[in-house]
Amino acid sequence: MSKVKNSIITELVNGLLEGDRRSLSRAITIVESTRTDHRKIAKTIFKMLPLREQVSVRIGISGVPGVGKSTFIEALGLHIVDEGKKLAVFAVDPSSPKTGGSILGDKTRMPELSRHENAFIRGTPSAGSLGGVARRTRDVVFLAEAAGANVVLIETVGVGQSEFAVSDIVDLFILLVAPGGGDDLQGIKKGIIELADLVIVTKADSDLLPAAERAVRDYSSALNLLNSVDSEFKPSVISCSAQTGIGIQDTWIKIIESIDLLSSSGELASRRRERVQSLMWEELTTRIMDEVRKNPQVRAVALDLEKKLEKGELGPVDAADTLFSVFHKKG
Repeated sequence: MSKVKNSIITELVNGLLEGDRRSLSRAITIVESTRTDHRKIAKTIFKMLPLREQVSVRIGISGVPGVGKSTFIEALGLHIVDEGKKLAVFAVDPSSPKTGGSILGDKTRMPELSRHENAFIRGTPSAGSLGGVARRTRDVVFLAEAAGANVVLIETVGVGQSEFAVSDIVDLFILLVAPGGGDDLQGIKKGIIELADLVIVTKADSDLLPAAERAVRDYSSALNLLNSVDSEFKPSVISCSAQTGIGIQDTWIKIIESIDLLSSSGELASRRRERVQSLMWEELTTRIMDEVRKNPQVRAVALDLEKKLEKGELGPVDAADTLFSVFHKKG
């Protein structure tokens, strides 16, 4: 790498560590890029960043479309930054399977928060990764923390496999549900509720307030049935209204209390250790798959195998065995 390029990267890293928003944006663009030269620069950036223990609070937020995720995040985010904290919001947008493009329109849905000097909002494309959680999400979160973010909010695409993926990234997983109680409860997968550390009933105002109160009782009962008796930390259910602001402060207090309980029980430290170990194996798996797919001998054989699979002349396990043998013998 040339001295000029090294100088530019050093300047970018220094700006990042000083909390410069433009440097953070540039670094994220490079990290999310699939270009070979950008991947090399991204590796250099991470090598130059100092290793340190996680000091931010990472919160995952999910819920079905229409539950009011963006409205809730803006209301909660404004409360967080008003306390003097630096906030980063990453909203994972689904990528088109045909073009790879994404809408990335979350700044338009959080106009007031996006203008605050202590808030950084970024839409990140899922790029076809499992469950809609971008492969580079962990990396961009780390960049935001290096830039001084105290709190990181990660909004997922919707209820589905993305929740299982994002739960490996965050300290606290929040599930937003709309008033409706039993009716809505039927539409939420059991596995998603089991992931939730905190269930928040939204739109708890006006005519929906009685329904929201019933929903709190219904979800509390559901969590009591699902929760493990072995865990010291017990998920809870609360309600709020992002439109009126009622319950937003109490929601933040509840989030901090939940983090403190997880920390005192040792579960938070355990989650973070498992996260780092999981990241190592995931990164190794990704790199191996990249090498396999790029190998010319493997690609040549794969084309023939795919045709045989289409015709039903070969099973997927046998095809995978063949590809592995070709790759294993490539040296």
